[in-house]
Amino acid sequence: MNAASFYAQAPKHLVAVDCIIFGFDEGKLKLLVMKRKVAPMEGEWSLVGGFVQAEESTDDAAGRVLKLTTGLENIYMDQLHCYGEVNRDTGARVISVAYYALIRIRDHDRPLAQEHGAHWLELHEIPTLIFDHNRMINDALVQLRNNAHFHPIGFELLPEKFTLSQLRSLYEEIYQKTLDKRNFRKKILSLDVMEKLEEKDKTSSKKGAHLYRFDPARYEALMRKGLVFEI
Repeated sequence: MNAASFYAQAPKHLVAVDCIIFGFDEGKLKLLVMKRKVAPMEGEWSLVGGFVQAEESTDDAAGRVLKLTTGLENIYMDQLHCYGEVNRDTGARVISVAYYALIRIRDHDRPLAQEHGAHWLELHEIPTLIFDHNRMINDALVQLRNNAHFHPIGFELLPEKFTLSQLRSLYEEIYQKTLDKRNFRKKILSLDVMEKLEEKDKTSSKKGAHLYRFDPARYEALMRKGLVFEI
């Protein structure tokens, strides 16, 4: 059998990408979901996604979907898992490659997201989504927690300048547990990957709290010297 016949006789499947988009706002970890606009299950809650086009890799497709919905490029994105159960999509035989992304909510194009029917919901507000999308979210949360424990990906969710209290709140949201304030401060400062600024955040007190900024160059330099990042 020649190559043309081999490929012609092979079964054809649709390939999609689904994006689990996390953001952090007002002390809460949030997820971007939308109302599905096509049948089947039109009007039901869904992750942000789309089909992979002929000229695209799955990474390119995920990047396109993210930009189309949020207006953002060059954001943190990681491939999560391939979901290929035969009957996972009631519309057709669809294999989905899922990605999770971390964005700064204040940076995204809010009107663009609203135009696409997208909404930010807190984790406890996530309803039943179509197909296997809730499973994707659960898997993404596990992966997020594992990665946040040993890599500084949490800083991708914070504004450029942040307080230690904001940083602790973020990790409490990621891990869904309360962290000891003193121990967290001691641990994060011991890593020496942040720059302490002269500016202060005075929104919650007259004295204010010092602002910090993550220093990626210093982090990379320390990693080369054997730094173990662990929170």
